[in-house]
Amino acid sequence: MSHDLATLDASAQAELIRSGEASPRELVDAAIARIEKLNPELNAVIHERFDAAREEASSGDLPDGPYRGVPFLLKDLGGNMAGEPYHAGMALLKRHDFRAARDAYFTERIRKAGFVILGRTNTPELGVKPITEPLAYGPSRNPWDTSCSPGGSSGGASAAVASGMVPAAHASDGGGSIRIPAAHAGLVGLKPTRGRSSFGPDLGDRWNGFSVELVVSKSVRDTAGILDVTHGPAPGDPYYAAPPSRPWAEWLDTDPGRLRIGLLERGPRGIEIDSACRDAARTTAEALRELGHEVVESHPESLESNDFGSGVASVIMCNTARALEAWGEKLGVEVGCDDVEPMTWALAEIGRKMPSTELLRHLERIHSLSRETAAWWQSGFDLLLTPTCGAPPPRIGGLEVPDAPTPLAAFAKTAIYAIFTSPFNATGQPGISLPMHWSEDGLPIGAQLVADHGREDLLIAVATQLEKARPWQDRRAPLHA
Repeated sequence: MSHDLATLDASAQAELIRSGEASPRELVDAAIARIEKLNPELNAVIHERFDAAREEASSGDLPDGPYRGVPFLLKDLGGNMAGEPYHAGMALLKRHDFRAARDAYFTERIRKAGFVILGRTNTPELGVKPITEPLAYGPSRNPWDTSCSPGGSSGGASAAVASGMVPAAHASDGGGSIRIPAAHAGLVGLKPTRGRSSFGPDLGDRWNGFSVELVVSKSVRDTAGILDVTHGPAPGDPYYAAPPSRPWAEWLDTDPGRLRIGLLERGPRGIEIDSACRDAARTTAEALRELGHEVVESHPESLESNDFGSGVASVIMCNTARALEAWGEKLGVEVGCDDVEPMTWALAEIGRKMPSTELLRHLERIHSLSRETAAWWQSGFDLLLTPTCGAPPPRIGGLEVPDAPTPLAAFAKTAIYAIFTSPFNATGQPGISLPMHWSEDGLPIGAQLVADHGREDLLIAVATQLEKARPWQDRRAPLHA
């Protein structure tokens, strides 16, 4: 095969199979070889199912979907797969060798699309950090600089895709966990509209509707295509997003017209952000103006409210408390402070003590802020442009606060990475991070575009314009297959 498979996106790899230039088994074998070569240094893949993947790729039973034979990785948080390990970054589940009883609906749809699942990727404990350094499995490393984090909570996924192990990988986002690792690893990361993907059959939603699932990928067309094969309600879902008028992949070549885009290049609430992150927003604004769009400094005033941050934190704390309780029920044990990481336990302790009426008060305030935020879009704006994060990828261990009086100091230190992302988990709006800038020392810096509810179509159309105007796919991480 003359193609350098490590550089091809999922769409290109699928075309090789359709044209007869490659077989599913060849693509799977090549991806496994890349993982075996790179994973010892990156620690992206923590559960392997190589033999099963080879068998599936060689069988005549592989579904004839649009990504037939393309290798793929699932995040070890969500995306359950029957009989496979599922540890959610927890040493507790690792000790119990916990395995999923059935496939998640997301996993079923990925398999129906023809993807061949090679294993599962590293994630922080219960997904509560924007870095991937669980005590259970150790840190994942960024292929752009292995002393740095690839972000979180989908950090193993971003390291795997950015290094060329696989062309796309499952990711989920409850406060930025698709967009942050995409920004830190030079990838495309779309957080869909609330309810766009199903968490069934085991859950109705996650984090009170803040969390959604999709992928990190090399290209906008992969993101759109994979959204097409994974979206939609499943039986018993408590709510779902309205279906699109046509497939999202059709928006790749659709001219969205001249859009009015607001720009927020500084940190909200007076928070200082890194100059490279401001530059990412400015560079993207310049590119959008060159494409004919109107870009003006404007943003929803609701983003200046501290209530977004306190509301999101309260939801995370209460859901962490319930997660530990639920895992104890499944395992038949009482989960104690020695079973989880200190920060996880500290979050859960606050969540346990929080009155139900206080959580409801926070949710009511978030709903009020969401309406205020949506009003900005209704006032004549199509998109909002921001940096994805407030700081570049941190050093491994750089967010630890070893001498702090409370483990929550580390949680507070991570807030700079989610200041532009988490508000839109609260509102439920779609947002996409694009690799539009690189720092002086060569690290990727993402820019985020946010649309109104249900308008992934605009994000895909404009992201495609930017991908053509300022191409990123020829950039290679120093550690690449």
